[in-house]
Amino acid sequence: MSKSIPDMLEEFGIIPVIKIESAEDAVPLTKALIDGGLPAAEVTFRTAAAEQAIKNISAAYPEVFVGAGTVLTTDQAQRAIDAGAKFIVSPGFNPKVVDYCLEQNVTVTPGISTPSELEAALERGLKVLKFFPAESLGGLEMLKSMSAPYSDVKFIPTGGINAENLLPYLKFNKVLACGGSWMVKAELISTKKFDEITHLVREALTVMLGFRIIGVRLKAERLDRAAALARQFQAVFNLPISLSNSMVQFSDAFSLKKDDGVGAAGELVIGTQFLKRAIPFLQRSGIKTNSAIQGNCVELDLELDGFSVLLQEY
Repeated sequence: MSKSIPDMLEEFGIIPVIKIESAEDAVPLTKALIDGGLPAAEVTFRTAAAEQAIKNISAAYPEVFVGAGTVLTTDQAQRAIDAGAKFIVSPGFNPKVVDYCLEQNVTVTPGISTPSELEAALERGLKVLKFFPAESLGGLEMLKSMSAPYSDVKFIPTGGINAENLLPYLKFNKVLACGGSWMVKAELISTKKFDEITHLVREALTVMLGFRIIGVRLKAERLDRAAALARQFQAVFNLPISLSNSMVQFSDAFSLKKDDGVGAAGELVIGTQFLKRAIPFLQRSGIKTNSAIQGNCVELDLELDGFSVLLQEY
């Protein structure tokens, strides 16, 4: 079954918001996004090149998740849809644009800044809304206050989002994704600094996913020896240890584990801040999983120098 647009937005977590002056830059720009690990884009209708840019992206990279932003009229909405846009975003709540997109069965995310606009969207069955301009309106604290009465609505904050404030927004459970242009500034596109865009995209994903080694589990052939070593460790350093039939835990980051379910050398535990975003990111890089998510962990189909790899949300 294909994923819904909201599910895809949540998986990406970050949606680059692009103002492009020349449609010929659309394909190399998209390649820069792909190389950075983020095959998604919201091309804004702030320039005359937007429609053709969406066409070029859709033709060259049909797998890329591309939508149209700053859609102000029903004419723009239809042109964006015809060009290949998979979703429509507007800066404000325009009933004509919203109703038109709903009639066309196209996902639309209108911008809202007040509870009244939010409730107008709810009247039309919309549950994913753009919070814009986020930072100018009061940022995350304003969003938390305004959204408190609406438990089943998700938001895409846009406007003033950058690498420094991205993470607090994403950690708020009512935020589906964040939109931002700091990775794809217009001057970087016009001067064709696509390598810099790739670097900024990777940097943003690093901030969001927060990969780090949080545990090393070495394979122990004999747990009785490991237990004796652990007791010595405890006596010398006065640190807590944990003993079980399958593992000797020296600390949160280091343990000795029985043969079961680990690689020839043991197991590495890689932490991430968002498991459900990290898995699709790794899958796009060709790394699959060996199991379904169990609690806050999933086993990766990956072995590093004899170590099996577990992905865990922290």
